[in-house]
Amino acid sequence: MQDAPIEIDALTPVSSPAPFLKKNVLIFPAGAENALEIHASLRHSVHFKIYGGSSVEDHARFAYENYIGGMPRLSDPDFLSGLNDLIRRYDIELIFPTHDTVALFLAEHRNEVDARVVTADARTALICREKRRTFALFQDEDFCPELFADAQAVQAFPVFVKPSVGEGGKGAQLVKDKEALAASTAGNPDLLICEWLPGEEFTVDCFTDRRGQLLFVGPRSRDRVRMGISFASRTAPLTNEVSAIAHRINGRLGFRGLWFFQLKRAVDGRFKLLEISTRLAGTMSVYRQLGVNFSLLSAFDALDYDVSILINDLPLMVDRCLLSRYRIDYAYDTVFIDYDDTIVHEGQVNELVMRFLYQCANRGVRLVLVTRHAGDLGAHMRAHRIAAELFDEIRHLQPGELKSAHIRGPRAVFIDNHFPERLDVKRNCGIPVFDVDAVEGLLR
Repeated sequence: MQDAPIEIDALTPVSSPAPFLKKNVLIFPAGAENALEIHASLRHSVHFKIYGGSSVEDHARFAYENYIGGMPRLSDPDFLSGLNDLIRRYDIELIFPTHDTVALFLAEHRNEVDARVVTADARTALICREKRRTFALFQDEDFCPELFADAQAVQAFPVFVKPSVGEGGKGAQLVKDKEALAASTAGNPDLLICEWLPGEEFTVDCFTDRRGQLLFVGPRSRDRVRMGISFASRTAPLTNEVSAIAHRINGRLGFRGLWFFQLKRAVDGRFKLLEISTRLAGTMSVYRQLGVNFSLLSAFDALDYDVSILINDLPLMVDRCLLSRYRIDYAYDTVFIDYDDTIVHEGQVNELVMRFLYQCANRGVRLVLVTRHAGDLGAHMRAHRIAAELFDEIRHLQPGELKSAHIRGPRAVFIDNHFPERLDVKRNCGIPVFDVDAVEGLLR
């Protein structure tokens, strides 16, 4: 995928001006898909502690271990002072803006923010925020789409109409005749009238270091798009055409860290530019799975570390769906859990249940195995590589013994695949009971 191979691991700083101490990072706003991708990119790093901040209640409060709600809105006159208060309170050193408007504001006020803003310079952020400015800058390039000054200038249809400032395809539409074009553009001078691009569409993920060197260019398809998000995407070969476009864009703008642009094929098969953005795109996760962690690279670069990229040059595809997270308002200190068909089913260990058990162990929740397993329980567990030491207690019952007779504690839960067992415990112990499929609701 690269014009020249780069051999150094991107996950650790190559060189540094001083010994590295763990840094606090704020993701703002924290609830959108791209914000959650930054969270996923950094949450396991030993170098950073992640905070998610939102001005409105959203999914972030379920996703972040360290969540800051009620942050000032960008439109508030005291936004900067409120932001700086939070920066000092939580000792924030880096801020990742996740919305184009937020990125532009923070870039323009970078010198007034008491933390480093991980985004491009203010001129670049402004040009990328307004497509009219973007196309004006690149109007002499063959990858710039044809724009029409007004509706009267259009001689052939269809054409594509979209706002100069916008994201996620909001307000964009294909217009097929003069009457529809006049109706679409009436009283809205902000709309751009562009040539129709009927071909396939790609996003190109990029990383530019603090010296302006473009270290990575990675195209990926947009196979299924909903709400402006690629729900299905795959890596694509880096062609000379796409590489040249990336370098020409990088040469005219002041990127630092992650950025991306979108291309679509014209009638003649050549790529034309749709937009450029200085923020992370959620589906950059595709290249993260191959070793290019854009958020981590950008964080180190923002701290003036030298970084390079090591990628597994393999084809990869992603298919996404809505992710559900749950929060049950019940604090439990003990989990009583069945073994057969709950932890092990049809000769295989239930991975979701094991994830939950380790979550409990990490949080100091007591684990009690309650089972009537026929045969040598210890041998069966060893055969399935389940450590007996994971459990604080193992109660191996005789046939006919009620599990409810072995459950104690007012702040406990019981997990069992068998309905009569759950019914017995619910009636006689009065604690919450869960089937295997409901374990998902107990995960953090």
